[in-house]
Amino acid sequence: MDGSKSLIRYPHETPPENGAAIEIAEGVLWIRLPLPMALDHVNVYALDDGDGWTLIDAGINTRKCRAAMETAMAGPLAGKPIKRVVLTHHHPDHVGLAGWLTDLGAELVMPRTAYLLTRMLTMDEQPNYSAHNLAFYRRNGMAAEVLKQRETERPFNFADCVLPLPAGYTRICDGETITMGGRTWDIRMGDGHAPEHATFWSRDDALVLGGDQLLPSISPNIGVYPTEPEGDPLGEWLWSCRQFAQIASHEHFVLGGHKLPYYGLPTRLQQLIENHEGALNRIEEHLSTPRVGGDCFIPLFKREITGDQYGLAFVETVAHLNHLLKQGRVTRVMGPDGAWLWQRV
Repeated sequence: MDGSKSLIRYPHETPPENGAAIEIAEGVLWIRLPLPMALDHVNVYALDDGDGWTLIDAGINTRKCRAAMETAMAGPLAGKPIKRVVLTHHHPDHVGLAGWLTDLGAELVMPRTAYLLTRMLTMDEQPNYSAHNLAFYRRNGMAAEVLKQRETERPFNFADCVLPLPAGYTRICDGETITMGGRTWDIRMGDGHAPEHATFWSRDDALVLGGDQLLPSISPNIGVYPTEPEGDPLGEWLWSCRQFAQIASHEHFVLGGHKLPYYGLPTRLQQLIENHEGALNRIEEHLSTPRVGGDCFIPLFKREITGDQYGLAFVETVAHLNHLLKQGRVTRVMGPDGAWLWQRV
């Protein structure tokens, strides 16, 4: 798809500084907040509702992120309160500060699945990896040195960087509409990166609030986790991309959760589909010889993965293997070391 890159355009090549804002469309401010990870930012959008703002997503609960949000509230948003915070999905970089904003008086609006998952995960603080989780990692071929480390270390917990949500919220559903920033938006849910991920499509112009479902230049993580070890999020992701492709237009201006706002949504959706289909084909060929999941990084990512990126690479590899299994393209048998051996059919 290299020749199609010219069909993707970025009208604003320089993002706002942390806590600053760019008016990306009439009554829509683009605000960038810092993240403590390799992907070092998240985009949030403030929509002018006249007597206040609707904020799309809420960043992560760190000192630097909250300081940047306070800078935005004192600067570009000064004089009007944040009256609603609308969350696209449950991941920490999008929901972390939502509890703080609701304490300041904002209404919480989000999909039911995202609300329930966030509430569950923030209350489910674990001091150690459970036996169930370690068994999942072992079955799926995690590298021995990584597994040994996880046997003794404290896992990541949502409560580390996500504030508790209030006991009530306003639910949004697929097929409904919502009024924000003087526009009527169609709500369309995607799946795969996160279950019931909300996107918003303006009926009044060509704006699309895409969250992490419609990102440019990077593909969001599609992972299988111990909570749903036999899940097929990659199948859900590909289905969602194909559904969005039926309504996508090159006139759509997509405001995503990371990177730059862009035009060229039909091209981007096709790239996302073809990238994963190509990866599936490479893994299938790689499995001409039986292998464990941890030995499938190179055909998927075209490089070795170590360090902090290992965990996300591992769960994404399992997602591709599970999808191949659902399609009947590979089989698996339990090896003598307690790890699945995957092989091409």
